[in-house]
Amino acid sequence: MSSEPRRRSRARVALALIASTLAALAPAHAQGSVTGQIALIERQGAPRGDLGTAVVFLEARGRIIAPASARPSLRETSIAMTGREFVPHVRTILAGGSVSFPNKDPFSHNVFSNAEAGPFDLGLYRRGVSRAVTFARPGIYPVYCNIHSRMVSFVIAVPTPYIATVAPDGRFAIADVPPGSYVLHAWHERAGDEVTRPVEVPPGGLTGERVVLDTRAYVVGPHLNKFGLPYAATRVDRY
Repeated sequence: MSSEPRRRSRARVALALIASTLAALAPAHAQGSVTGQIALIERQGAPRGDLGTAVVFLEARGRIIAPASARPSLRETSIAMTGREFVPHVRTILAGGSVSFPNKDPFSHNVFSNAEAGPFDLGLYRRGVSRAVTFARPGIYPVYCNIHSRMVSFVIAVPTPYIATVAPDGRFAIADVPPGSYVLHAWHERAGDEVTRPVEVPPGGLTGERVVLDTRAYVVGPHLNKFGLPYAATRVDRY
């Protein structure tokens, strides 16, 4: 056989090997959506209508072929201070990402958290100033203002890009999830600790997941300031 036919034969073998390799890898790259519904068990007379502040995410239990990059908003986002409130009330971010806290009020704020996963104190700053925090470790970070006792928000730092958008009626969807074994996490402010359970995601995705969170033990109460003391009785939150 001359050199030219040998080269062609080798090229055909190489192409066949590439095709078979791609065919073997194709199922691993198949992605689907994981959808479901969050429901709350409520105490009679409890506030309702806040299902949209629930957080749902999937944490891989083994090696998963992840997306090339997560949404930029999962790595860097913000919570504004306006009208003596944190807006939005809950933010989810990838562990290692940062959240900025711009002050849009005509008076000063002092953002802080005493969370075990990573306490921080941004100090006192005025309107038009923004300061940021990096959330290095996964966890739930309650965030407060040391001046205004009624200001409360939550940053949920997660170790995965597979995070749901939860609708006001509790429906959720996580897009582009590769098949594999996961732990499904669900959290709501009034339910206390996370609820977790293992799930298997097939190549076509998973539908009809229902997660029930019990909020009946939730009691509204004051939190402490950054020094671990009650807020002053002189109502500093008027500033």
